[in-house]
Amino acid sequence: MSRIGKQPIFIPKEVLVSVEGNRVKVKGPLGELVQVLPPEIQVKVESDKVVVKRVNDEKKSKSLHGLMRTLIFNMVKGVDQGWKKELELVGIGYKAAIEGEALILNVGFSHPVKVNPPPGIKLEVSGNKITVSGIDKALVGQVAAEIRAVKKPEPYKGKGIRYVGEKVRRKPGKAAKIGAGVGVGGGK
Repeated sequence: MSRIGKQPIFIPKEVLVSVEGNRVKVKGPLGELVQVLPPEIQVKVESDKVVVKRVNDEKKSKSLHGLMRTLIFNMVKGVDQGWKKELELVGIGYKAAIEGEALILNVGFSHPVKVNPPPGIKLEVSGNKITVSGIDKALVGQVAAEIRAVKKPEPYKGKGIRYVGEKVRRKPGKAAKIGAGVGVGGGK
């Protein structure tokens, strides 16, 4: 049995979980999320916990067991506490600003880049940090990845948009190679 799939999901006091046919609906103080269940998975709501079980021991059922448990756990946590990802701008002259709902990025291009968040996602800017928050973990991660893709950190100076705490692998430039004696002189 799946180690993750067999663990129960404990429901906080303010959260309501209901199963209607092949749908799991999670409602909490921050909003409501719905997940469609595959036919290989069954979900039961007991007093203060949710239990995810699989119908049979086929390979597909086993692979979906832990996944569905994790998705439901993320929904419960999302409507209770919410999810957030933080990005930072690194580079001289790189700026971010909020204009209405949209995020405006000035990251070294000849024009500003406008990022419109989908419904349910909130963007905040403070200094050189951008915070993406919402109740759907997958959507928060997707929007953060799209913002990062506007200007990924480059390997020579490390300039660009990166996640807070992300380590950028740096490469030595030409000057470092020449100074080290590589490429100087030649053979026969």
